[in-house]
Amino acid sequence: MSPRRSPRFPLPATACLALLTGLAAMPALAQDTILLDEIVITGAQDPQEARRTGVSVTVLSEADLDKTAETRLTSVLSRLPGVGILARGPLGTQTGITVRGLSQNYIKVLVDGIDVADPSGPQSAYDFGRLTTLGVSSVELLRGSHSAVHGGQAVGGVLSIDSTQLPEEIGSEGRFQLEAGSYDTYAATIGYGVRGAAGALGFTLSQISTSGFSAADENDGNSEADGYEATRLTLRGETELQNGVVLGFSAFAEDASGEYDETQFLSVPPYTSFPADGSPDEESDATSKGLRLYTQFDTGRINHELAATWFEIDRGLSGSTDFGATFNDYTGERRGLSWKAGTDLGQGRLVFGADTTDEDYTEVSTYGASKGDATTSGVFAEYAWAPNARFDLTASLRHDDHSEFGGFTTGRVAAAWQAAPDITVRAALGTGFRAPSLYELYGPYGDDTLEAEESTSADLGIEKRWGDAAAVRATLFWIETDNLIDYAFPAYFQIPGKTRRSGVELEGELALNDRLSFTGAYTYTEASNPALSAGSTWNSGFGRHQIALGVDADLTDAISGSLTVLHVADRPTLADYTVANATVTYDFGNDTQAYLRVENLFDEQYQLWDGYGTSDQAFYVGLRRSF
Repeated sequence: MSPRRSPRFPLPATACLALLTGLAAMPALAQDTILLDEIVITGAQDPQEARRTGVSVTVLSEADLDKTAETRLTSVLSRLPGVGILARGPLGTQTGITVRGLSQNYIKVLVDGIDVADPSGPQSAYDFGRLTTLGVSSVELLRGSHSAVHGGQAVGGVLSIDSTQLPEEIGSEGRFQLEAGSYDTYAATIGYGVRGAAGALGFTLSQISTSGFSAADENDGNSEADGYEATRLTLRGETELQNGVVLGFSAFAEDASGEYDETQFLSVPPYTSFPADGSPDEESDATSKGLRLYTQFDTGRINHELAATWFEIDRGLSGSTDFGATFNDYTGERRGLSWKAGTDLGQGRLVFGADTTDEDYTEVSTYGASKGDATTSGVFAEYAWAPNARFDLTASLRHDDHSEFGGFTTGRVAAAWQAAPDITVRAALGTGFRAPSLYELYGPYGDDTLEAEESTSADLGIEKRWGDAAAVRATLFWIETDNLIDYAFPAYFQIPGKTRRSGVELEGELALNDRLSFTGAYTYTEASNPALSAGSTWNSGFGRHQIALGVDADLTDAISGSLTVLHVADRPTLADYTVANATVTYDFGNDTQAYLRVENLFDEQYQLWDGYGTSDQAFYVGLRRSF
């Protein structure tokens, strides 16, 4: 078959307490523009207000994304508490994230309600390298274990992305955006939605192309650029029948292709590898499609939702190694059915239901072929108890049956207590599991005797607010994982012992007036690993200390500016770095804005993955309009 083209310092507990005490003593500030009552979509089986949930969550709206106008969504995610980025080059190259030190195979990613983890990947995870902000209307990140709500993989968190926002009122609305800039980058997106008396329908179409820069760091003598291009279409619709039954769907299709740099292997001990330019560059292409169909209806006092989901990805890699030309073709598919019902019960709400998911993959490559499949079926129940306006308790329980590993029962308890009108105390305790991926079991380096990983996590947090003008939040977190799966040549294997991650997240916002506001976040992550092999890949890229600062200013009635700074320190194998981005926006009125964005403002030279390059100072101009 032919190749397919297309220095360390701990944060003492006394310091945390002193900081919290100082924050709580801050004077009242002017009431202004920061809104704190976002609606959490995925934090529980039913939506909850952010103030009334016991879990740690960050919600970003379309307006938040517009402030910095960044195209690569991982740039936005990198400044959220607890998030680290592991990128192997420019847009389109393999990219992962960590949340509280847990890598992307522990993070469930939902796009318009569709699970987009790649069933054919080495781990069942989402590749963030192709993720952009084009057409995105909201982003929500839940931190901590949520397997009791979302099943396996949701051990470290849940990232939910919504696009193609439908009009809330009868009528139509649209938006387009154009951008051009460094590395011959061009991007365009257009979205349009209409709502009538019986329902709504909308779409978003986006396209991006870039010549990129060398994935293998150019500072190591690599100069051949690695380009990328992608086209994405999303659709969403909903209608309500005369009998009150709601029918709806969401769907997307994406076609992407790009280049990356091959890995060279030393032929003498210690047999390490490093990225380098080659001729020709490695090429990748991926086509992915997703669909979600749902209906909502009532039977007496019980509300029901039935949903069917489908996701498929077809991707190929081609290039060469020291041993000659290579190719890898992968296909992964996921099909799911779910039923969820809810009813008011006593002083709370009971939600219960069942679901089933079937996954399979095939691989054909230079080195042979492999395939595998698995089915997971689950039942769940959740009770959200609110005895009064000051206390909320949510208890979730789920049992999953995996076709290879039998049953797993996970639970979560999350509480929010309004200790005062402006102070909220949160606590959450949960368990989770991650079954080995199909590739870890049946791939060329797999082991079908691997067992599932199990975990326990806990959060304890406090939030203090000063009206809508300011807020500070602090969260202590801890997670422990047993039966860790890792890779060392020539196969995946199970590591005895427990892996732990613990630390603290501090976050705050302050609006001095209606023209100037500040944001800040600090994360300290402590890692404790069992005895890992010399070639272990387990979570080596995140920094122990991470600080993110932001300033938003209305310079005039028409001109606004945004400046963000990210500092990451004490990484196991890489140097500390500080990177700043700036955006200036001019508002013409009539819902039309132009912007200038400068990425890597001070031309910092740094790496997010050992040997792989990052962008030099780069400039982008854009125009967007709502209609």
